[in-house]
Amino acid sequence: MTSDEVRNLFLEFFRERGHTVLPSSSLVPHGDPTLLFTTAGMVQIKPYFLGIQTPPNVRLASCQKCFRTTDIDSVGDSTHLTFFEMLGNFSVGDYFKREAIAWAWEFVTDHLHLDPERLWASVYLDDDEAFTLWEITGVPTHRIYRFGEKDNFWGPAGDSGPCGPCSELHYDRGVQYSCNLPECGPNCDCGRFVEIWNLVFTQYDQKPDGTRIPLPEPNIDTGMGLERIVAAVQDTPGVYETDLFSDLISLIGTLTGQRYGESAEIDRAMRIIAEHGRGMAFLVADGVLPTNEGRGYVLRRILRRAALFGRRIGLTGPFLDQVADAVVNQMGASYQELTAQRELVLDVIRVEEQRFAATLETGVGIVDDLIEQALARGADTLAGEDVFRLYDTFGFPRELTAEVAREHNIAIDVDGFEAALEDARKKARVSHAFRGDAHLDAWLAGTPPTEFEGYESLSLQGSIVSMRKDGELVESAVEGDEVDIILNRSPFYGEMGGQVGDSGRLSSSAAEVDVHGTVRTSSDVIVHRSRVTRGQLRIGDTVFGQVEEGRRLDIARNHTATHLLQAALRAILGQQATQRGSLVAPERLRFDFSWMGAVDQARVEEIERWVNEKARANLPVSTRHTSYDEAMRSGAIALFDEKYGDEVRIVTIGLPPISIELCGGTHISATGQIGMFLIVNEGSVGTGLRRIEAVTGRAAEDLVRKRTRTLESIARRMGSTDVDVLDRVFSVLDETDILRRRIASLERHLAASTVESLVQQARSIAGVMVVVARVDGLSMNVLREVGDSLRDRLGDSVVVFATVDQGRPLFLVMASSSLTTRGIHAGHIAMRAARVTGGGGGGKPTMAQAGGKEAYKLEEALAEATRAIEEQLSSRPDA
Repeated sequence: MTSDEVRNLFLEFFRERGHTVLPSSSLVPHGDPTLLFTTAGMVQIKPYFLGIQTPPNVRLASCQKCFRTTDIDSVGDSTHLTFFEMLGNFSVGDYFKREAIAWAWEFVTDHLHLDPERLWASVYLDDDEAFTLWEITGVPTHRIYRFGEKDNFWGPAGDSGPCGPCSELHYDRGVQYSCNLPECGPNCDCGRFVEIWNLVFTQYDQKPDGTRIPLPEPNIDTGMGLERIVAAVQDTPGVYETDLFSDLISLIGTLTGQRYGESAEIDRAMRIIAEHGRGMAFLVADGVLPTNEGRGYVLRRILRRAALFGRRIGLTGPFLDQVADAVVNQMGASYQELTAQRELVLDVIRVEEQRFAATLETGVGIVDDLIEQALARGADTLAGEDVFRLYDTFGFPRELTAEVAREHNIAIDVDGFEAALEDARKKARVSHAFRGDAHLDAWLAGTPPTEFEGYESLSLQGSIVSMRKDGELVESAVEGDEVDIILNRSPFYGEMGGQVGDSGRLSSSAAEVDVHGTVRTSSDVIVHRSRVTRGQLRIGDTVFGQVEEGRRLDIARNHTATHLLQAALRAILGQQATQRGSLVAPERLRFDFSWMGAVDQARVEEIERWVNEKARANLPVSTRHTSYDEAMRSGAIALFDEKYGDEVRIVTIGLPPISIELCGGTHISATGQIGMFLIVNEGSVGTGLRRIEAVTGRAAEDLVRKRTRTLESIARRMGSTDVDVLDRVFSVLDETDILRRRIASLERHLAASTVESLVQQARSIAGVMVVVARVDGLSMNVLREVGDSLRDRLGDSVVVFATVDQGRPLFLVMASSSLTTRGIHAGHIAMRAARVTGGGGGGKPTMAQAGGKEAYKLEEALAEATRAIEEQLSSRPDA
């Protein structure tokens, strides 16, 4: 029985029993940035169990693609996987233990035809009901084991929530895999018994104090790994010998010239390449692109790990796209996103592997050097700073360094690496606002966070807590001083999260201050970059802060428009178009998002139209503070790599919402205040990364006005109306093209007659025919053609032309290649002629161009060119 048959048989079995078969959800969980990947079939069912959403049926089944990162370093042995398929059936308050156990037994024995004598069950310690139900199915009592909470109880996510016992079905692979200990049985680590199906009975609600109360409607959540059950059905030693991997292993063998099963080291490498090849293909198909953080880093890590092991078994060039292509061919029928995204998958993997190949040899060499140095001094650990340098400079994942080091019994300093990474991140966060500010940390130490009250008010009173001038703490500042000021409370939004800071004024009875920028530090202190324009300021002074209202509103318009833009991208391009960066300024907005390939003009216009429609609808924009968990349950978009506190701020657009995001920025109260939204540019800024730049409000009005005036000016110049100007421009361009062709034709006729005239002017210098002449009215391209024609007519020769273009003298020198042995060098001749006219230039021995400034010296320059030819030929007369 093939793996495809097992998958289809499972889904059909439960469809016949009243289950709705759900398609697999994406490996990227929707609406939960705390979860890297979909790790179980339960992920898409969870909202139904929690009552957040209504299921399409109380009986559900699926084959869910899953990805788990915990076992990446273990992949390569005979059992571990990162990507796998999870077969599951679910009951949302419908059937319970009796049906779940009976159907599990029926499916594996009657449909998969597993030997009942090789099946064992385990139940929770006091779950007598499950124990009895397994007995009823025919499992002997001695093959039913009881285990505690560690093995057979699924606790709540946190201190409280739904939970319950579970029951597992185990397959006995045979005594040849046994440890032969008397206690060997299910859950033994020897490998004889393999858990093939886990049935979770969610029947309790656990309270914070640990007490458990029965749920009014218990649920069923089961999971059976396709790879494991196929290994049992096909009776293979492990998952890598099943038909799920056999074709990939065979391809890798063909590419490397190696045979699977002859060397433990080679087998491990081939398993790593095959397993990671499946994972990377599915990740890219679901919109994950290589980056240095989050999901993208996991993709980059497995791709580079596979590339490293490929080179260890003889692959010197890119090969992973071939492995991924085989994955698409094998699994595209079951997962159509693979086929639909084939080009994207192959392009991303090919480009990333090529990029890594450029640094792989250097990176491995440095790792080997570090290991050699550690062994020489008797150390057993590589320094975290060195591991970080490899990661930061050469893109060498920490885990890859650890894997290479582990082969020499050397560990890496993980804490030191994390410290170096965090230090680099802090420097990056601060560098934009305080580039080169070595005293910042000392200044901010012990400074309490600034109370930001700018959401509610654009003006308020605060007191000066601290000031700096030229990087040094000061007690006072006077007119003309540039100072950084910290207040105890402020209406000024400090630059953060892509939004630029406010500007405005601070004033008191004794001073006036221009605030030209504000920055929010990682410790939530708002620094006001300022200049004293009148009087004197002192620490402790009370000042009145006034934000520049027009500029703040421009920023708010752009920020709300940015949220609409993200919603538009997700609606039009799909969920894989995820935010990668942004800039919200008063005059424009910029939004970077993940997307492979180009976004055609029609889609750009559709995105722009979508945002403008929502702006015209004047949808309400509201904000509220809530817990992070509640925000996630509401479907809010958050950045995976962003750190959020227990309380977060949600910005919601529309009722019902069309956009819900976690955001600390400033916004308008209704989308109508955006005015007009215009995309001014869309393009690539890197592999898998696109950028949209746009304007709104006053900036959009200015742009439309400017474009309108430009259009009107062109129309007037063309003698046309605004409506007809495009046709008129095209007509003029067509006419210009016709005239250009006519001019070219006339030039060619003129060139032909010029050649005849110049042949008559040719003279011999040291036996070489030379033409030195001023030729006007011909372009440089035509002059080159004339020079070629002259050399064809004269044989071995030197040609020097001078002409004047827009008042500037130009020189062209051409020489037959055979004359270079006699000392002729066109570049030197051109340079000498140009110098006479105050210019310069040069070129190759056979052709050169030069230019000058003083056209009135043209005849003198030609004379100098003639002298240069004479001198070159006289230097080697017999060559």
